[in-house]
Amino acid sequence: MVIRPGGRTGGQKGSGQVSAGAVRPVWWVVSAVLVAAAAAVAVTRRAEVGAAVRLISEVHPVRLIAAGAFEAASLGCLAAVQQWLLRAGGARVRLGVVAAIVLAANAIAGALPGGAAFAVAWIFRQLRRRGVEQALAGAVLLVAGVLSGLSLFVLLAAGVLMGGSAGPVAGLRPAVLVLVLCAAVVTGAAVGLSRLRWVRRRAWRVWRRLGVRSRRLWDAEQALIRLGRQVRAVRPGVRPWLWPATLALLNWALDLACLVACMWSLGVGVPWHGLLAAYALTQFAGSLRLTPGGLGVVETSLTALLVLYGLGTEQAIAVTLLYRAVSYWALQPVGWASGLGLTLTRGNRPSGGDTGG
Repeated sequence: MVIRPGGRTGGQKGSGQVSAGAVRPVWWVVSAVLVAAAAAVAVTRRAEVGAAVRLISEVHPVRLIAAGAFEAASLGCLAAVQQWLLRAGGARVRLGVVAAIVLAANAIAGALPGGAAFAVAWIFRQLRRRGVEQALAGAVLLVAGVLSGLSLFVLLAAGVLMGGSAGPVAGLRPAVLVLVLCAAVVTGAAVGLSRLRWVRRRAWRVWRRLGVRSRRLWDAEQALIRLGRQVRAVRPGVRPWLWPATLALLNWALDLACLVACMWSLGVGVPWHGLLAAYALTQFAGSLRLTPGGLGVVETSLTALLVLYGLGTEQAIAVTLLYRAVSYWALQPVGWASGLGLTLTRGNRPSGGDTGG
C-alpha cells in the first residue's frame, strides 16, 4: 500500500499552520500490539511463510521491474494532483519538486504511528518555504485528500458491485449502493453550486445561519473559498476538475496495477472477480493508520482477502510480501533521501505566492 499523505490531513491551528501535534501513547501501544499479533500469526503459519519466500525467490525480474514502474507512475499522479491544485491557486512549483515532497511525506507517514500528521506538517512547511501562501497550502492538502478519498471509494464501489451477489463482500452491496446514491446527490449539489448563482446564495445563507464557531473550520472555509475563486478565474466551470480527479483515480489504479504485476511476476493467477474489492478494502484498512505504514494491518487484510477469493495461502502471502516490498519498503529509503535533499536545499520565497520551485 502506498501511504497517501493527502488522504488523511492533520488539522490547522488558528494561525493556519498545519501541526503534527503530539502522538498519543495509545498509538504506540496499539501499533505494538498489532505488529506483535501479525508476527505471532507469521510464526504460527511459518510453513506457509517459508513456501511463500521460496516462491518469491523465483520471481521474474523483468516483470518485477514493471511493478516498480507502475508504483512510480502512481506516485507521479499523486504529485501531479497537488501540482495542478497549486497552479490553479496561482503558485508555481515544479513537478519534480512536488514529487520529492510527496516521496518524503510518504516515508514520514509510513515511519511512525500517527505519521500522517507529521507528513502533512512536512508538506505544509516545504510549500511555505517555496513561497506558497498559507491558505493555499492548507486548501491544496485538503482538496487533494478529498479527491484521493473519493477516488478510492469509486474503486471500492466498483469492486463490490462487480463482485456480484455472492462472495466475501456481497453483504456490502446495499451499503455501497446507498453511498453511491448519496455521492450522486452531493455531486449534483456541487454542480448546482458551481453553475447556478441563486443556489450558491441560498447555500451560503444556510451555512451562515448554522454559524461557524470553530476557528479551524473558519480558516478551512476561507482557504477553500479563496482557492475556489482562483480556480474559477483561471479555469472556469466544472470540466477542468476532471483532470485532477482522473489523476487521483489513476494514483490508485496504478498502485493496483503494481499489485497485479507482482502476481504476474510470481506466476500467480489473478482473481479478477474480487481483486478490486480486496484491494480497496485493504487500502481503507491501511488508511486507519493503526500502525506505521499499516504494517501488519495491510499484510493481514490483503492476504486474507486474496485467500477468500481463491488464491492458495502461500501464494497470497507471497503476493502480499512482494507487493509491500515494492510499494512500501522500497519507497522508504527513496523518500528519506528526497527529504534530506529538500531540507538541505533552500526554498525560494518570492512575493505574490509564485515560485519557480
